[in-house]
Amino acid sequence: MQHVTIRSRHSFEEVRAKLEGMLPKLDPRLLEANDAESPQAVLQRLEKSAPLSIFSVRDHGRLLRSLGLPGQVLQYEIGNPLTASKMSRIRSSAALYAPIRVILRAEPGGTAAFEYDSPASVFEQFHDGGIDVVARALDKELKDVLITATS
Repeated sequence: MQHVTIRSRHSFEEVRAKLEGMLPKLDPRLLEANDAESPQAVLQRLEKSAPLSIFSVRDHGRLLRSLGLPGQVLQYEIGNPLTASKMSRIRSSAALYAPIRVILRAEPGGTAAFEYDSPASVFEQFHDGGIDVVARALDKELKDVLITATS
């Protein structure tokens, strides 16, 4: 497993705003097919969606603060439904790891950092070349977005 940390010179709130401005929140209707819609129509809709979206955000820092501890920590689930489906159709247990969890945390001194486990390293446990190709592409895409958000 390769754990990745990307540090910023910017504050937690600045990095948060930049990330959330770059990535749309996943529209749950994107995944809903009506009775008259074909699988091909759903696929076309997914292909037109953003390369990465924020599936959910959890304020983990709230737990720390409720215990009287300092902490600004947000946990994001970031991914793409089409990318996830490419891996889980090969091996359904790949769905355990998609979307990818990323944390944004405040660092001492007022700056921020992202942390996550590299998708390529997470998905290599399946020993499948098809999954590996998709995971490496996701790895690069995620890293590029997070580096941009920290700059």
